[in-house]
Amino acid sequence: MKLWTYEVAVSPTGKTLIAATRGEERTLHIDQAATTVHGKNPGSFVWSPDGSRFAYFATDDGKRTLYVSGVGKICVAERPNAYLAHQGAAMAWSPDGKHIAFVGTLEPTPAKADPVVITRILYKTRTALSDNRRSHIFVVSASGGAPRAVTSGDFDEHSLAWGGDGSEIIFLSNREKDPDAILNYDIYAVNVASGAVRQVTKTAGVEMTPALSPDGRSIAYVATSRRITTIDSVAEDTHLWVVPTAGGTARELNRAQDRRTTAPRWSRDGAHVSFLAFDRGRSSVYRVPAGGGVVEDLTARDTVVTFFQVGVDGKPVTVESSVTEAPEVKRDNVALTSLNREATAGLDLVKPETFWFESFDGTRVQGWLFLPAASAGKAPVILYIHGGPHSTFSFVFTPVAHFYASRGYATIMINPRGTNGYGQRFSDGSVGNWGGGDYKDLMAGVDYVLKTHADRLDPARLGVTGASYGGFMTNWIITQTTRFKAAVSVASLSNNISFYATSLYQDLIHAEFKGFPWDGDNFATLWRWSPLKHVKNAATPTLFLHGENDNDVHITQSEEMYTALRYLGVPATLVRYPREGHGFTEPKHRVDAAARTVAWMDKYLGN
Repeated sequence: MKLWTYEVAVSPTGKTLIAATRGEERTLHIDQAATTVHGKNPGSFVWSPDGSRFAYFATDDGKRTLYVSGVGKICVAERPNAYLAHQGAAMAWSPDGKHIAFVGTLEPTPAKADPVVITRILYKTRTALSDNRRSHIFVVSASGGAPRAVTSGDFDEHSLAWGGDGSEIIFLSNREKDPDAILNYDIYAVNVASGAVRQVTKTAGVEMTPALSPDGRSIAYVATSRRITTIDSVAEDTHLWVVPTAGGTARELNRAQDRRTTAPRWSRDGAHVSFLAFDRGRSSVYRVPAGGGVVEDLTARDTVVTFFQVGVDGKPVTVESSVTEAPEVKRDNVALTSLNREATAGLDLVKPETFWFESFDGTRVQGWLFLPAASAGKAPVILYIHGGPHSTFSFVFTPVAHFYASRGYATIMINPRGTNGYGQRFSDGSVGNWGGGDYKDLMAGVDYVLKTHADRLDPARLGVTGASYGGFMTNWIITQTTRFKAAVSVASLSNNISFYATSLYQDLIHAEFKGFPWDGDNFATLWRWSPLKHVKNAATPTLFLHGENDNDVHITQSEEMYTALRYLGVPATLVRYPREGHGFTEPKHRVDAAARTVAWMDKYLGN
């Protein structure tokens, strides 16, 4: 099943640009009229202030290039490959439409070193080593010419906003003494003419995705407040804030909502700020008065909005999906596209059941059950576990669950404690004890489903799978119980101590386990919650799938677990995917992984 992905940009005059991509296929329409663009892999479309043109990035001769509609190529605008967390807008128009600011570098790609000398903590990217170039702000004429550097130095800048009288560009930067050691983005402003930089916010937390009000006087953004956080999979829920552009006291607009917030967008009149938040499996567009007040749900339905912009009428234009509908672009709940509906036409999709149950301590937990078509006998069951640990299952279109159902498997998906979308206390529920209450939630959910669907499900044929933290939990489960007869562990963790030393984001351990491994008795805590410590209890045949270039969770994590199982005589296979990182991108690898997963379940569950 090949699905289309969408990007949407709404102009100040109300024109809607929709870019659709499926593999090498691409379409671009403005208000239903087909439009052509230059370069390969075009994206990040931004309209000019008067709505007459749009700028975008594309690849030209292997380099990231800035284009403007009606003009063509403006300049090469490459970006360093260094990993920068929570990046926002990479491009912004000047208020008069005469210039464009972008983040990137003009430095040439460094030659490959031999040997490679490491001096930074964050020396890895997702799949390679950092080229150590910095991301700075440049300004270029919207009709073309040589870009001019506005910032420089040993810090990275990103996440742009440009408005007001045009004299300053708003951006994010981490200017700690060692930015690699402490994640602490603050909002800054740089004078476009002089290059003078001033600091707008100064907090212990992380500011993200700044958005300027139409009059340029206020900045909306989302932020955390804890001193120790991580560049990936944050336990703390971000909330919505507004601060005067000139600096001063920031105001939190949705504290009472107690939900993780992203993507702030101003209304055209500056009266409201809209944003996305997850709530019990939904991802909705919410709106709150800029001065504070009641939060309003603008898309109150069992769907997941992954992207939105505010139309000139104040109504959201969304990229949205449901459990049985792949993503489409909608305006006020009216579909503007149908490409994925056409792609899935004729498929017998399963409408899952949503369920709630009380866990071991009375906590209410949500889940979804995909049942295969009725057939003779009871169906085998796959427990599918999400990553994170602070990711979430939701009312989103989940192709793999439909695939398992087509092969005769029931799929259980549960949001155990640690999942976001249920409030800060629930999100913190797995901090410091991966494999504790979250594991008990999963087992209680499996028991609940088996009891309530005893006529349809076979409790003797249980399988388990998951990727990243879901892979960690798969490894944990097979060392805690023998009730599962097959397991497929993808991009998984097995040893929290060696994970800390090899991962791109070591600070995940700092944030989740109360500091560095060598603080207090943390080494003992990390080992206690490592599947490898308990591996001699394992008896479940396990398939390990891992990308060879995965720097999020290094392949050695799977190797450690695989080697231990083989020496213990437990059936195990390790499949290494060349060129792949933490998520597989090559179609042949994605198909292979899905086929191998079902084949492994078939073999050991007798399906």
